[in-house]
Amino acid sequence: MIPMKIIATRTLAACALALLYSQAALAAIPIQHWTQANGAKVWLAESHGLPMVDVQVDFDAGGRRDPAQKAGLASITARMTSKGVAGNGGPALDENQLSEAWADLGGSFGGGAGQDRMSFSMRSLTYPDLLPKAAQLAARQLGAPSFPEPIWMRDRERAAAAIREANTRPATIAGRAFASAVYGNHPYGFETTEASLAQISVADMRDFYRRSVEPCRAKVSIVGDVTRAQADALVTTQLAGLEQRPGAACEALPAVQEVAALPAGVVQAIPFRSAQAHVLIGQPGYKRSDPDFFALTVGNYILGGGGFVSRLTNEVREKRGLSYSVYSYFAPGLHAGAFTVGMQTRPDQTAQAVQVSREVLNRFVTEGPTEAELKAARDNLVGGFALRIDSNRKLLENIANIAWNNLPLDYLDSWTRQVERVTVADVRAAFARKLQPDRLVVVTVGASDAPATQ
Repeated sequence: MIPMKIIATRTLAACALALLYSQAALAAIPIQHWTQANGAKVWLAESHGLPMVDVQVDFDAGGRRDPAQKAGLASITARMTSKGVAGNGGPALDENQLSEAWADLGGSFGGGAGQDRMSFSMRSLTYPDLLPKAAQLAARQLGAPSFPEPIWMRDRERAAAAIREANTRPATIAGRAFASAVYGNHPYGFETTEASLAQISVADMRDFYRRSVEPCRAKVSIVGDVTRAQADALVTTQLAGLEQRPGAACEALPAVQEVAALPAGVVQAIPFRSAQAHVLIGQPGYKRSDPDFFALTVGNYILGGGGFVSRLTNEVREKRGLSYSVYSYFAPGLHAGAFTVGMQTRPDQTAQAVQVSREVLNRFVTEGPTEAELKAARDNLVGGFALRIDSNRKLLENIANIAWNNLPLDYLDSWTRQVERVTVADVRAAFARKLQPDRLVVVTVGASDAPATQ
């Protein structure tokens, strides 16, 4: 075992080097891409300023794959991979021993799941006496999670208690009602509940994991101090514990239905005693593959994504004092994620806040931005782009975004040019195609007056 003092010294040295090389990510970094014989697809951005590597492995095993009656299965399965490993390739490790093993290596490994994908992330120093051990430990955790039943029983009770506590908050109630109304019976709208937790067994996790987490389904993103050959060997090691199919072919996973457009508007006013009313307004938005992505990104910055310089902030907060903060955003994924306008306001002025927000949205969809607004938005987005890639971890997030969404390898190099090309007509046309202001979901929780109706 490597002494912790040596690990700490090396880690501090690596962090100090980060100050010297923080500008490295700002330059164009070529992204290499290849497919391994087992079908795993790899994306690599070499960054040799720090003796460190970050790896993210993604699988099509997110919440959209959850059975309706077992909502939360994907997320729980991913988290349970950190609770212990079986004894193949070394001694069995419980959750504490696994955590200590990573601490001894000065690295980390963990899993999680969002709506679309299950992700596993590793960070390690690249010294030759550390990286191979980290890769092997990651291979064991990825290839042989033990899914211990007693730990799941313990964690299920904790999760149920957290759900009960969250159900006392108006934000939780508003978010649940909004998701249900926007997504209908699509998995994006599934809610993890005490009832769904009770339906999930360790056998369910093992079966879900076995069917979903295979080398031929892996998309691996790597940023750090490794060459292509080293990266390829690292991926081979990490995936070695997973069941290998003959050749590189994977059976197609079942298709997931698309999010349905709303046939009509929905207004829900939910009573709740609270100091502030919670308001959510929106509808299904667009998929990440939509060609309107940049026009919608720039347009939403003007509408409500740009903080204090947005139209919603100007009209709702600055002119009328109806809310301290109001925002809007799109959440595109493999399916149409929600477009959302959100705020908190005084209970007795909820109806006015909703009405003003809807008027702003309707006018923006109809007229689009002004040339001055567009220029300011483009300048701000382009000027802030460097902050999106100013560390290895941020760069990894961007590489993983390219990998997951099948974006071109020069996506980061062309990002600012794509933003600068957006015109007023582009924004107006894109918003008109994606949003229907007469078919909005309006959810209020805690209002003492009636919300605006359709």
